[in-house]
Amino acid sequence: MASPSNKKEPVLVQWILDTRPWYPEATQTKQLETHASRALSLLPESERASVLRYFHVRDAKMSLASHLLKHYAITKLTPTPWSATTITRNSKTKPVYLDPSTGQEPVSFNVTHQAGLVALVAVANYHSGQADTGVDVVCTSERRDRDHKLILTDPAGWPGFVDMHADVFGPGEVTYLKYRVLSAVPGLVSGSKPEDLIDGKLRAFYALWALREAYIKLTGEALLAEWLRELEFVSFRPPRPTEAWGVPAREDDDDDVDTDTAQVIRKFDIRFRGEKVEDVKMCLRSMGPDYMIATAVRTPDRKEDALGWELGPYEFLELDELLDFAEANR
Repeated sequence: MASPSNKKEPVLVQWILDTRPWYPEATQTKQLETHASRALSLLPESERASVLRYFHVRDAKMSLASHLLKHYAITKLTPTPWSATTITRNSKTKPVYLDPSTGQEPVSFNVTHQAGLVALVAVANYHSGQADTGVDVVCTSERRDRDHKLILTDPAGWPGFVDMHADVFGPGEVTYLKYRVLSAVPGLVSGSKPEDLIDGKLRAFYALWALREAYIKLTGEALLAEWLRELEFVSFRPPRPTEAWGVPAREDDDDDVDTDTAQVIRKFDIRFRGEKVEDVKMCLRSMGPDYMIATAVRTPDRKEDALGWELGPYEFLELDELLDFAEANR
């Protein structure tokens, strides 16, 4: 893909904001009005209000980052000043930016947030039809204590845990998670303790969750989509964790790499209503020992375009740099 400065060619960007170190002085959401006043001043009043409605300050910070990233993408990737980046929702309630002069979407974007991270994938300057994007980030440790407790106290154990979420998975995925994933991915369990076994299964569970969410968001639908159980990722594999936070996932050049050790997964057998999906490009990559991020892109009118795009590592943005850019481009 071209760089964002080249307005003549399609541009694909993947950005992350890590809100965990933001505004440590703010222990309550209302305190963000003071400590995050510079960032909040860059948002429309309705968006500021939505940020400050969150009870937990960690959730408010992720909401703030989500709003900032969307406006940043529009101004960075289109000739639109920050003050004119009005975000609305389409018929499926997905946030969009429509060029007021053409009524078209000059940039297609999707945002996700989990456990302090906020990620955006966007495509701009694509002139051969529609470009669809989807992204989802998961953290296997955020609810680890709760998940372990549910599994250990359920008489049915792990299968019971999977059944609790069976209505958002395909039937084949449920069976695979319950009974086959450990034998299909022999390197998934990293130790011999009982909790290591559970952690391995949970990693597969959250990997599937991220893949499905990214695909569903690509379509503009939500988890209430009536076709949800007709979508299946067949015999999927989660990526292996990276050694530590901040250590990039290992990029393997060989398409036939042993996926038991791969930290980035790019090959998926996706089925919708029994038919193989061949027009969506996806990537699932590890970020540290706990996080995984799934990305999906599609160009329905010319499927070969999206299939040729590179879904590489995400670029981490710094808050101050983003705010400086916004203020300079109002």
